[in-house]
Amino acid sequence: MSEERRDVFMGRLADKAAIVTGGGSGIGKATAVKLTEEGASVVVTDVNANTGHAAVEEIGGRAVFINHDVTDEEAWQRVMDESIDRFGNVDILVNNAGILGASAPESPENLSLDELRAVRKVNVDGVLLGCKHAIKAMKDRGGSIVNVSSLAGIWGTPSFLAYGASKGAVRQLTKSVAAYCGKQKYGIRCNSVHPSWIVTEMVDDLSKFLFDDPEQGREERRQAIPVGRLGQPEDVANAICYLASDEAGFVNGAELVIDGGQFSQ
Repeated sequence: MSEERRDVFMGRLADKAAIVTGGGSGIGKATAVKLTEEGASVVVTDVNANTGHAAVEEIGGRAVFINHDVTDEEAWQRVMDESIDRFGNVDILVNNAGILGASAPESPENLSLDELRAVRKVNVDGVLLGCKHAIKAMKDRGGSIVNVSSLAGIWGTPSFLAYGASKGAVRQLTKSVAAYCGKQKYGIRCNSVHPSWIVTEMVDDLSKFLFDDPEQGREERRQAIPVGRLGQPEDVANAICYLASDEAGFVNGAELVIDGGQFSQ
């Protein structure tokens, strides 16, 4: 048996097929890499075709790319159909695609409805559509949905109100989907992850408008984290992989905070 085939056979996600939205960069890309390392076949979707194709080329043979706007319901149906045509089934959905929103600090006094709706459309509507179509694809054989929320969905976020509100909605939506699938006896688990300061392009953008000196701001954030470092995309990917696997078979409707201990202070 080749080393590659041995890895697939021994992986925690062997014979499973996954979809990772926003998989072209950051947490999404790290998750796609981790899932394939554990034996899954992965459909990477992203609205940015360049980063999506580049991620799949880097990951290798068990990954394919589909250009995908998560706010488009017809696109969701196409992604599900193409994933099933390619791999036979969909066992895992990681709703990772999301946007930060405004390029300047927001508050309840200055946030416009257009800004709020733009963020909600991707971060909430996109997740809801993903859950809707994943349930239809998974309900006959079971599966796992992991929604990427944020620590901002638990803490107050006075400087980026729309983002925090959207991630709070994802937190609640996750629990409702978990409860619904349980009542229907579909065998589908739904959980959310809540990262804090993870080193990604989105967090770099956030630093630029939260701090006059972004590098100093990053250092201040690092010092505020009990484990003494900023989070990496792989930290979140490892948690998502666990929730996607059968090892988390009794974990449902949960919110897993990935913040190096900030929330415990």
